[in-house]
Amino acid sequence: MRHFHAPLTAIPLVLAFSATALGQAAPAEIDLRAWPIPDIETLGDDDFGRAVRYGHRLATETHAVIGPEVADESMRYAGNNLACTSCHQEEATKPFAMPWTGVTAVFPQYRARENDLQTVEDRINGCMERSMAGRPLPLDSAEMRGISAYIAFLSAGIPVGAKLIGGGTIPEPAPDRAADPAAGKLVYEEHCAVCHGDDGEGMRNGEVGDLAGYLYPPVHGDDSYNDGAGMYRVVMAYRFILANMPEGADHENRVLTPDEAYDVAAYINTQSRQQKPGMENDFPDRLRKAVDMPFAPWAGDFPAEQHKFGPFKPIAEWQAAELKKRQEAERAAQ
Repeated sequence: MRHFHAPLTAIPLVLAFSATALGQAAPAEIDLRAWPIPDIETLGDDDFGRAVRYGHRLATETHAVIGPEVADESMRYAGNNLACTSCHQEEATKPFAMPWTGVTAVFPQYRARENDLQTVEDRINGCMERSMAGRPLPLDSAEMRGISAYIAFLSAGIPVGAKLIGGGTIPEPAPDRAADPAAGKLVYEEHCAVCHGDDGEGMRNGEVGDLAGYLYPPVHGDDSYNDGAGMYRVVMAYRFILANMPEGADHENRVLTPDEAYDVAAYINTQSRQQKPGMENDFPDRLRKAVDMPFAPWAGDFPAEQHKFGPFKPIAEWQAAELKKRQEAERAAQ
């Protein structure tokens, strides 16, 4: 784990109110690119320390603790052999790789996918059912408490409602065109296949069933994220890939161009993977639906292919205009 001695597009509930309008100071701005990561080795052998260490293990060795190959079938919560840190890189501390650092400070949080207020635990279980292609953790389980404790540990010192620079994925607009999966296949072959495999199957640390997980995770197929995961959306995958792929890249040291990252995101997400039932229920407020959400129903008359591959800017502009009209009508009716 990184030691420095001295990780979203949804809107935090606490920021839904204008602090300046209330005469209060604006929310703190925390730059996670320079934020010191706490040293887990400094924790004591008490309930909190043990919970944080267990949460750290769950994040880094998910497959070995709650994966689909563990001996105790009741502990098979994940439906694939990924680790949380397959995406939440550097033990969930890397800026722009969806770090858990600061997450406790911005939840509870309104999330358009559910059109509801979500807790940290809700968010964890969303990942369990989608990115991990599994089932939710019981709220009172040691596993849920461990992951929550690790997130709280990483978030210590960050004020509630802070604006996090480096949280989520890099806020880079997608190219204003349709993504090209055929061009993305060429990018994949040049930059990605050496680690993730010619067929996207990844590279295991050992053999099937040995609980050793992957050195490089699969990016499609039955042992990857399902089609309900945020990474299945082209813009989300594009932003993650741009700032984090291939291995060694970060937000300051990119390898792929925006066009390459955009096209390879489309290619990866045209390949087969597990399917999550009920995707039509996501984003029940259709005007707040993610523009790259490839499952109907949608507001407006944009074709399904455009929701999958773009261009996304026209959809975003139309949705914003329609949402503004709706809000103005609601205010006028009051």
